[in-house]
Amino acid sequence: MIWPLLTLCCAALLAVTAWRAFRREEALREQLRQAQLELAGIRVERHSALTEEQTKQQTVFNSLVEGLLILDEHGKIQFANPTLEKLFAVKGDIRGLSLSAALSSFALQEIAEETLRTGRVTGFELSLPGHGEQILQINATTFRDPDRAHAGTVFVFHDLTRVKQLENLRKEFVANVSHELRTPLTLIKGYVETLLDGAKDDPAVATRFLQTIERHADRLTFLIEDLLTISRLESGQVLMNFQVLDLHTLAAEVINDLSSRSEERKVALVNEVPPDFPVRADGDRFQQVLFNLVDNAIKYGRAGGSVRVGARRKSAEFIEGWVADDGPGIPPEAGERVFERFYRVDRARSRDAGGTGLGLSIVKHIVQAHGGEVRLESEPGKGATFFYTLPVGVESPAEG
Repeated sequence: MIWPLLTLCCAALLAVTAWRAFRREEALREQLRQAQLELAGIRVERHSALTEEQTKQQTVFNSLVEGLLILDEHGKIQFANPTLEKLFAVKGDIRGLSLSAALSSFALQEIAEETLRTGRVTGFELSLPGHGEQILQINATTFRDPDRAHAGTVFVFHDLTRVKQLENLRKEFVANVSHELRTPLTLIKGYVETLLDGAKDDPAVATRFLQTIERHADRLTFLIEDLLTISRLESGQVLMNFQVLDLHTLAAEVINDLSSRSEERKVALVNEVPPDFPVRADGDRFQQVLFNLVDNAIKYGRAGGSVRVGARRKSAEFIEGWVADDGPGIPPEAGERVFERFYRVDRARSRDAGGTGLGLSIVKHIVQAHGGEVRLESEPGKGATFFYTLPVGVESPAEG
C-alpha cells in the first residue's frame, strides 16, 4: 500500500515543480515582453525626438534670409535652403550634384577648394551672371565628424545687392551735391574777384555782376532748402496737416503763381480739375507738388504750347490727378529715373532752365506721405503726363 502512495506523492511533487517552473517561465516571458515594449517605446521616443529636432532644424534653415548650402565630404550638395534656391533660380532637386553642375558657377567651386585648404573663407563677394547687378557675400567653413575627419562644408550667402545700391546712391548723391554747390560758388567767387580787381568802379558792370551773384546765391538757397525738405521727408520729420481741400482751388492758385513764367514762354495753363473736387491733403505741401509739376511742364514743355492740370475719381478711396504738357516728351529709358534725386534727362538744358534737380523727388516723397503714388506716361514727341493719387476728401466728425 505504501508504494502507490509514494508514487502518488512523487507525481504530485513533480506536478507542483513543473507548474512552478512553467509559472517562472511565463513570468520571464512577460518580463521579456515588457522589456521589449519598453525598448520599442524608447526607440519610438528617440525617433520622435530626432524627427522633431530635424523638423525644427529644417524650419530654422528654411526661414533664414541668408542662403544656406551644405556639401558632404565628397563635395556634393547635401542641403540647400529655399533662399539659396531663389538666389540662384534653382529648378528641381540639386542634392547629390556638384557646385558647378547645380549652380553653373566655377567661382563657387574655387571657393569650396579654397575652404578645404584653409578651413574658412569669409567676405568673398560674387556677382551673379545673368542676374542684373546682384551681388552676394559668401562665407564658408568646413566641419568635422566626432572622429575629426572632414565631414563637409557649409556656405552662407548674404545678398548685398541693396546695400551696394544704397552705397552707390550715397556716393552719387554726395558727388551731385558737391557739383551743384561748387558751380554757383565758383561763379560767385569769380565775379567777386573781378569786382575787387576794379570792376566795381564801373556802375553798369558792377550792377550786372551783383545781379548775377544774387541769382547764383538764390540758386544755392533753393538747393539747400530742397535738400533739407528731402531729408525731412525721408526721415519722417515732416508733420502733415491733413485737411479736406478743394483741388480745383489749389490748382487755380498754382496757375496764378506761375502765370508770369508761363507768359515768358507763351505757354497756356489750363485748369481742368472739376469744381468742388475735395481731396484730403496738407495744403502747403500739396501746393508744392502742383507747383513743381507745373513749373517743370512750363520749363521743359513746348514753347507756345499748353500745360493741362486735371483730375478724376479713380476709386471710392482715391482720386487721380495729372499735369500734362505737349512738349518733346521723355525717353522710355529715363521714365523710371525721373523721380531720382538730381537725375536730369538733358543736363545742359536743365541747368539752362534753372532748378535744383530735386523737384520731382520732392513730389514723389510728398505724395507717398499722403498715401498716394506717382508715375509718368510719355512718348517722345507727344509730351509727358505726370500722374499722382490722393485720398478722397471726406470730413471726419472732428473736422466737421
